[in-house]
Amino acid sequence: MVVLLGIAAGAGGKAADDFKVPGAESQKAVDLFQKHQKSLAGADSTLVFTAKSGKISDPQNRQAVESALAEVRKLKGVAPKDGVADPFARGGQLSPDGTLAAVEVRYTTEPTDIEKKDGEALEKAARTAEKGGHVDVAMRGVVIDTAAQQDAPVGELVGVAIAIVLLTLLFRSGAAMGATLLGALLGVMVGQILLAALAKPLGLPEFATTIAIMLGLGAGIDYSLLIVSRYREQAANGDSVRDAAAKAAATAGSSVVAAGLIVMVAIAGLLVIGIPMIGKMGIGAAIGVAAVVVSALTVLPIFLGAFSRWLKPKKRSHVEASTAFASWGEKITARPWAAIAAGVVILLVFASPLLHMRLGQPDDGNQPAKNTQRVAYDQLTKAFGPGSNGPFLIAVDTPGGFAGNQAAVAKLQTAIAGDPGLIAKSVGARPSDDGKVAIIGATPTSAPQDEKTTKTLERLRDHVIPDATKGTPIAGKVYVGGNTAGFQDFSDKVSAGLPLFIAVVIGLSVLLLIAAFRSLWIPLVSAVFNLLSIGAAYGVVTAVFQDGIGASLIGADSGVPVVSFIPVMLFAILFGLSMDYNVFLLSRMHEAYNEGNGPRESVIIGLSRIAKVVLFAGLIMASVFLAFVTQDDVIGKMFGVGLGMAILIDVLIVRLLIAPAVVSLLGHKAWWLPKWMDRLIPNVSLEGHLVENVDPPGTPVGGPAPAPAASAAD
Repeated sequence: MVVLLGIAAGAGGKAADDFKVPGAESQKAVDLFQKHQKSLAGADSTLVFTAKSGKISDPQNRQAVESALAEVRKLKGVAPKDGVADPFARGGQLSPDGTLAAVEVRYTTEPTDIEKKDGEALEKAARTAEKGGHVDVAMRGVVIDTAAQQDAPVGELVGVAIAIVLLTLLFRSGAAMGATLLGALLGVMVGQILLAALAKPLGLPEFATTIAIMLGLGAGIDYSLLIVSRYREQAANGDSVRDAAAKAAATAGSSVVAAGLIVMVAIAGLLVIGIPMIGKMGIGAAIGVAAVVVSALTVLPIFLGAFSRWLKPKKRSHVEASTAFASWGEKITARPWAAIAAGVVILLVFASPLLHMRLGQPDDGNQPAKNTQRVAYDQLTKAFGPGSNGPFLIAVDTPGGFAGNQAAVAKLQTAIAGDPGLIAKSVGARPSDDGKVAIIGATPTSAPQDEKTTKTLERLRDHVIPDATKGTPIAGKVYVGGNTAGFQDFSDKVSAGLPLFIAVVIGLSVLLLIAAFRSLWIPLVSAVFNLLSIGAAYGVVTAVFQDGIGASLIGADSGVPVVSFIPVMLFAILFGLSMDYNVFLLSRMHEAYNEGNGPRESVIIGLSRIAKVVLFAGLIMASVFLAFVTQDDVIGKMFGVGLGMAILIDVLIVRLLIAPAVVSLLGHKAWWLPKWMDRLIPNVSLEGHLVENVDPPGTPVGGPAPAPAASAAD
């Protein structure tokens, strides 16, 4: 860790978040602005000044505003020429009642390069208008959002606190809880250091670290929990410390490798979507998972040795097979079709809201009421209409320059102004600074996240603009941009790449499971039920945020569209994590089968040995994820609710109800693999049934000297 910290300090640095959507129309608009009007391609924010009494143009109020704007113009990165608009000049944004002034602040710095200190400097400069006590200031936009990022790891701390309680309840041992938590936390720390070192070279987005922490904490604790549980079980059976550790590594450790690989493959599969930010987010998260897997296999055994005298269970009953879960297994395997039917019905009920899920981008109207972004949003909505919070910015590539295409641009402007989804008086055309591009601003009548705005955008692109420019030199050279259009293009790109992504992730995961279990049917059936489980997660997110069921309990508004990249991220993460529990559960059933038990008996024995661990592992991971609903950011809340509820649904319904019934129904076919496939696919043992004892029972903690290394692999 010391070496890694040194590397991170020397080579690390914050990467610029890459929000580009290759080939999208909004991206073409940004590229044009970058060449011809750089301030329109940079970061922006809106300052809202409101008079406490009188009008904002009254002398003392106006002086306070102009004094603050003078400070803003001095800030690093603010465009020198047109970076700060004059609200009191002709065409300035003054509310109809004269009490409010809105000012656009534009930077030459790209949104991806804005840092927290830039947002804090803007906020400090803008708030100088409040010194006299006559004017209130509210702010929103990219720069302000960067300043408002939460530094305190509230969600992580809550998740760790819950994990401590649950681990103590499971193990009834402070040493076992400590070893599990330390092994996981060291892995998370290493993952974060690696991300800090690799962020700039790989261009990893900042949100990748948040996802890596969520996944690292949840998966890391689960992986350590599985290995420590198996170690204690072997120690209670009389194995020496070294033999218990060797068998824990050969069995639970192999399962951790298989599960971790599936998670990493699923998350890294985001690369096929074709959006740089999402792909790199997947790489960052996969690095975080890899770190906790390596920690579980290398650092955790050190703690097993160090804490060995306290890790051995005081009572054998603490690690014995669960009679309650054995009884549960008997009931399920006695009526497998009833268990499957009940589970599928529950999953379909949870998934039903998915049928009307709407992708989009939540706007500042979803922020907590006290936040300055929400205050500014509400004030702008009241003064200029909801669409003022997300105007379209249209770039027209004019061959030969603006002057030679004025007639065509005027015709286009008139056609756009006539669209019923836009505020007609907001549409105006002007040339760029170099005169090579025409710029048209258009304000929708509806809010950025409103479905009406999406329809207006589609109508402009598909009908209004093509019809108005047909036969003119600017035909095919008009691009609707702006944040609202950019988010919609992002959503469309994600939707287009989703089928290929799902096919790649499922295909690779099934191959890994076939190699792990030497089974054809188990991986295929697992993939089907994983899809149902993920559908249920989508349904829960839609029900909470879009339909508003229980939204107030977590401080969220109703009617919020599902963030466009949430479904694809949830699929990658959930498919991988649900396979974790699949591997943990099936490996113990397969182990019982290899010991000579029949299909039904192996299911019952496997459940009795591992179901309690899987249940607690699921509760811990769900708690870690659900703790992230404490964030103010609605995206963080969506991730927390989606991942947390999905893990609970997957563990309680799929793993502990449907999966045992399916394995029981398949009988001997559950562990059958065609001979030709058996020859092609490498043999991976997750059960460690070939591991021999190195030390005789009763060997002291240090083990005999000398002794050969324990074989921990097939």
